[in-house]
Order: sequence, then structure tokens, then C-alpha cells
Amino acid sequence: MSTSVLEHVNVTVSDPDKTAKMLCDLFDWHIRWQGAAKNNGHTIHVGGSQSYIAVYSTLKPNGNTDKSDIKVGSLNHIGVVVDNLNKIEKRVKEAGFTPYNHGDYEPGRRFYFDDHDGIEIEVVSYE
Repeated sequence: MSTSVLEHVNVTVSDPDKTAKMLCDLFDWHIRWQGAAKNNGHTIHVGGSQSYIAVYSTLKPNGNTDKSDIKVGSLNHIGVVVDNLNKIEKRVKEAGFTPYNHGDYEPGRRFYFDDHDGIEIEVVSYE
């Protein structure tokens, strides 16, 4: 029997460069690929060797972000597993985000924060 593995999620953001930098800075990830995307947009794949988050945006002629890819059934949060929860929480605070909803229950410890687009990110450690 084979095991299925989540490779990536694709989220619409206001500024792919800003979001990619934040993810790289917080989680020690790197940009795996970036380039042109549908509807004259731009996508950046940010992550590690096994999985990534595709951050996507397209601008309308007036310079506003096209929110057409945000729809019912959208993402509730992104979960990221880390080795050192305290170290990452410190980075999150230093980046100007506010951690909340801390939990310490099986199978691990966790907290959440909202990024500059209001995307909720759960940070969890199973240490």
C-alpha cells in the first residue's frame, strides 16, 4: 500500500514577495521556484525539499489585487511543524505578528498567528 503525501497548497496573497520573505525568515525555508502564473499573475513556491506553499497574486489594471481565487471552501489555516516552538514564536513576535491560542495537548504544543493578509498560520512542535 502506498502512502499519499501533501506536496503543496496554493494561496492567494496581496504580495507574493512579502509573503515569501516572511515564510523564509520565520521557518528557514527557501524559494524553490517563481514565475508567471494564470491571469497574468505571479507565483512563488516557498518551502523545503519535500513540500511548499505556493503564494499567488495577480494585479488588476488599477493595481488592486484580484481576489477572484478566494472562494467558499477556502483555507482555514496553514499548519507548520517546527523543531523549536519557542524559537519560532520569538521570530514571529520580532516580525511584528501576535501569537495567540497557545495549546499544550497531545500530540504537541502549538500557537497561531495571522500574517499581513489575515491568513492564519498554526505552528506546532511534537518535541
